[in-house]
Amino acid sequence: MQKEFKIGDTVAVLDDVIKGKILAISNGRISIESNEGFAFDFLPNELVIIKENQADLSKYSDITNDALVQKLNYQDKKKNAPKFKTSTKPEDLGPMEVDLHIHQLTKSTAGMDNYDMLNLQIDTAKHKIEFAIKNKLPKIVFIHGVGEGVLKSELEFLFKKYNISSYAADYKKYGLGATEVYVYQNPK
Repeated sequence: MQKEFKIGDTVAVLDDVIKGKILAISNGRISIESNEGFAFDFLPNELVIIKENQADLSKYSDITNDALVQKLNYQDKKKNAPKFKTSTKPEDLGPMEVDLHIHQLTKSTAGMDNYDMLNLQIDTAKHKIEFAIKNKLPKIVFIHGVGEGVLKSELEFLFKKYNISSYAADYKKYGLGATEVYVYQNPK
């Protein structure tokens, strides 16, 4: 089945995190301009047409959605439940573990391309770092898997942005696919 590409179509690269619009089609090659403004040439079998924006697919379109109402009711019950205190010292707790494998973050990846999945993983890591800073948690273990190293390099860039130290997590417990970070806290 041959895909019908047209100038102006929004496409994503199958084996990369590049999205963009088709600028030209000639000699069996498709020229695209990425969302960042760079031009690339690809073969048709390296591209897929994006018909709907992932953000539009994931919104609740109806506030009476049964799943949403059920979730809101559950959260209300959870707020009123009695709370039990254990240790309040962050250092008494082990490191917070965050599994960034995509199947742990979403029920389905249908309609998601590599770019959307990577953004979900990075956003999750960012929220967990901010949570750790806010709650004075000193360590986080990010389980990212081995793969091609794209997620790991993006995480390292994120760690530099937050000025936190990272190193390989315990090999016996996590293998090669995890990174532990130490979040420096401002003592007050």
